[in-house]
Amino acid sequence: MKPIKVGLLGLGTVGTGVVRIVEGHQEDLSSQVGSPIVIERIAVKSLDKQRTISIDSSKLTDNPLDVIRDPEIDVIIEVMGGITGTKEYILEALDRGKHIVTANKDLMALHGSEILAKAQEKQCDVFYEASVAGGIPIIRTLIEGFSSDRIMKIMGIVNGTTNFILTKMSQEGASYEAVLSEAQELGYAESDPTSDVEGLDAARKMAILGTLGFRTNVELEDVSVQGISNVTKEDIQYAKQLGYEMKLLGIADRQDDQLSISVQPTMVKNTHPIASVHGVFNAVYVYGEAVGETMFYGAGAGEMPTATSIVADLVAVVKNLKLGVNGLKAIVPYKLKKLKTEEEIAFKNFILLQVADKAGVLAQITQVFAEFDVSLASVVQTPNEQHTDAEIIIVTHDASQANMNKVLKHFEGLDVIHRVKSVYRVEG
Repeated sequence: MKPIKVGLLGLGTVGTGVVRIVEGHQEDLSSQVGSPIVIERIAVKSLDKQRTISIDSSKLTDNPLDVIRDPEIDVIIEVMGGITGTKEYILEALDRGKHIVTANKDLMALHGSEILAKAQEKQCDVFYEASVAGGIPIIRTLIEGFSSDRIMKIMGIVNGTTNFILTKMSQEGASYEAVLSEAQELGYAESDPTSDVEGLDAARKMAILGTLGFRTNVELEDVSVQGISNVTKEDIQYAKQLGYEMKLLGIADRQDDQLSISVQPTMVKNTHPIASVHGVFNAVYVYGEAVGETMFYGAGAGEMPTATSIVADLVAVVKNLKLGVNGLKAIVPYKLKKLKTEEEIAFKNFILLQVADKAGVLAQITQVFAEFDVSLASVVQTPNEQHTDAEIIIVTHDASQANMNKVLKHFEGLDVIHRVKSVYRVEG
């Protein structure tokens, strides 16, 4: 049996996991695809680096083009990361008829449509299961498992760092700054955590999920993004008192073929299954028109979970290669994109106000909500021990984003409102 030869771009944490699985599971892989799978060449940053696995040094190169231009290689696995140079490497590999497996969410979120169009032109596979939610097979599920259904909503915890931070803040009453520092010490957060904590990483993943789920070209700029850096332990305490957990959620919603996609800190009812996803774990909730509610849960990152998704994609490529059907499964968006306006986006809201503690204040505030057609689900007023002011906690019924913005703008001119402390979306 002629072996399938694979080129690997990158030998960091995930690349090492790929080598471990391919070499350690040879019997299982060969039985599935009908021939051995061999990692033929590996591009690395440093040839001299000490590694946790034994690699034949003749397979290593510090030039990715040596891998891409090797005529013996059938499949390229890209786990080097980055965007600009990496995009050019992948496009050249496709031009040379090589199939691609990648874990690069940034690349696929920003340039996925161009890469998939090139793959279709060259009749090559491009699979990227590992780019979203690590070991959870959510991309394959959206493409194949929901192929006969119509997805109406995708809601996900797709960033483990922020979920770790919010979980620790909830369970231990710790401040954001203290838990972020701990996450950095444990290696869950980078020294510059901006991409995670400001929601950019989650936004890229939601662009990918929205594109696949709704069959339209969702771009990064279509995603409304708000991070968790302003979430306080007070916010989380109030959320718990009202029966909610705070999560950074990516939410992609469709109604009448009009879409809204966002990433934002969200108060999730504690009876909703996604509220019980803690620590660095990820979960993606998908609502299908026919199937109803489904949820997919698991490790969102790490060497072996991510590598497992990559090797599963590799197996799929090789099976297609044996059947001669490569390039036929690419989901090229075909639906016209229609984004909802602020008038059409509606959800429940949590608002925390610091107000003058005197008679008639609540009446003035509720009058503003009534004026802009926002109905209230609950109102709680509590004295503030640190101030002579009082605090008012309001949860609305579904209200349009446009009307809520008008309410908040009007609050700026009310003398009795000293500060709008927090505003969050509410789900479940």
